[in-house]
Amino acid sequence: MSHYRRRRLVNRVMEGMTVFSVGVTILPLALIFAFLVYKGISYVNWEFLTSMPRPVGESGGGIANGIVGTLLLIGIASGLGVPIGVGAGVYVAENGHTRLAWAARFLADVLNGVPSIVVGIFAYTLVVLPTRTFSALAGGFALGIMMIPVVLRTTEEMLKLVPVSLREAGLALGVPQWKVTVRIALRTARAGIITGIMLAVARIAGETAPLLFTAFGNQFWSVRLIEPIAAIPLQIFTYAISPYDTWHAQAWAGALVLVFLVLVISVVARVVGRGRFGIVR
Repeated sequence: MSHYRRRRLVNRVMEGMTVFSVGVTILPLALIFAFLVYKGISYVNWEFLTSMPRPVGESGGGIANGIVGTLLLIGIASGLGVPIGVGAGVYVAENGHTRLAWAARFLADVLNGVPSIVVGIFAYTLVVLPTRTFSALAGGFALGIMMIPVVLRTTEEMLKLVPVSLREAGLALGVPQWKVTVRIALRTARAGIITGIMLAVARIAGETAPLLFTAFGNQFWSVRLIEPIAAIPLQIFTYAISPYDTWHAQAWAGALVLVFLVLVISVVARVVGRGRFGIVR
C-alpha cells in the first residue's frame, strides 16, 4: 500500500471514529427525549399547562402552580447567583495572580462538584431552621448557591478571551482600570457571560433534591416567598412515587415539559453565544 493510500485510510478511519463518538454522545439524549414524548405527549395540552393539580380520583388537573413556582425560584436564584457570580468572576479574571483569586477559583470548582442534596441540607440549616418554615426564599437560596460557581467560571473565562489590546487602548487614553473592566471588557464579553448564565439557569431548572429540603412543594396556588411553593421537579417526584396511574401519566407529561423548558433555555444560550465578541460596535 502506498503512503498516500495509507494516509487516506487512516484519515477515513479517524473520521469514522469521531462520527461514531458524536453519535454515541447524542443517542442517549435523543432516546430520553423520544421516550418522554412517547410517554407524555398525549397528556400535554392547554388544560394541563393552565390547571391546578386535582385530588386523586378526579380527572384532569395540571401543573400551572408548578410552572409559576419554578419560574419564581429561578428568578430568586438568579437574583442571588448572577450578581455574586459575575462579580467574583470579574475579580478572579482581573486579579488572577492573588491568593484570594486562586482560593475563589478552587472553591468554585469544589462547589460545582458538591452533590445538590448537600446544598439543600445547607440551605435547610441556614434558612429553613431559623425561619421555622419551608419557603420559596429557601429554595431560591439553594439554587442560587448552585449557580454561583458556573457563572463565576464562565465570567472568568470570557473575560480572559477579551483581547489585551482593547484594555491597553482604554488605559492609554487615561481611562481608570475599573472603567476599562466595566465599559470595555464586560461589554465585549457580555454575550459569553449571558450564555454562561443561561446554562446555569438550565442546570438548576431541573434540580429536585435541594427543593425537598427548602421549597418542599405545595399542591395549592401560592406565590408568597415565605411559604412552601410548588415546582415542576417536585411535582414530578411526588407523582412518580405515588401508586396512582393518573399521577404517573402526569409525571411523564411534567417531565416532558421540564425537558422542553431546559432545551429552550439551552438553545437560547447557544444563539446568544454565537456573537460573543462581535456584538459590540
